[in-house]
Amino acid sequence: MSDEKIKSTLPTHLAIILDGNGRWAKRRNLPRLMGHRAGFRKLEAIARLARDKGIRYLSVYAFSTENWNRPEMEVAGLMSIFRFYIRKKVEELKSLGVRLRFCGRKDKIPEDLLKQMQWAEDYTAEQKIMDFVICLNYGGRAEIIDAVNALIASKPETPVTEADLRKHFYLPDVPDPDLIIRTSGELRLSNFWLWESAYSEYYFTETFWPDFDEAELDKALASYAGRERRYGGLKK
Repeated sequence: MSDEKIKSTLPTHLAIILDGNGRWAKRRNLPRLMGHRAGFRKLEAIARLARDKGIRYLSVYAFSTENWNRPEMEVAGLMSIFRFYIRKKVEELKSLGVRLRFCGRKDKIPEDLLKQMQWAEDYTAEQKIMDFVICLNYGGRAEIIDAVNALIASKPETPVTEADLRKHFYLPDVPDPDLIIRTSGELRLSNFWLWESAYSEYYFTETFWPDFDEAELDKALASYAGRERRYGGLKK
């Protein structure tokens, strides 16, 4: 497939489930946190690539509502990595025209990290080239439950429409993902963008996230470019 064809059919919203950091580290006899650090370095590189390729929205599943069940030391280490990257990389993201946003529940996240997240969102709010959405303490079921409760609290007229519910999602202005990539060979969504992924295309790769590179990204984009999206309609 030609580069021109791929460029003309880029997903507006690319979503990635970042999987395989722990197994990447285990294969190298390294602590799991070393795998997470490698994963964050890779995320920095892939975000820049997505921006350079012209993708308008990039969202990543960085920490789920279920990930709090991991060992306390691992969770604490991940929170420290989030703090480090927000502090060190926001200026660079702004210079690249990237708007940083966070998606998920606020409970359980340490107060100082919440303040950093809000600062980063405010600081990059005017950037227009790419929205970079980090799903942190996110769960698809949690989002739907929270939206339903918010909708009930607003006392809407019945019947309720999809548009009514969507207004109460965490980031209602972000379009549904066109393409969802999952690394490390797992073949499931794991509670990511459950409502929003109704008509998303999927791409699965055996590659662990820290090893995911531009060549792997190009394979996924080429696969997407070769598909015909019909949204339940008949082929023309």
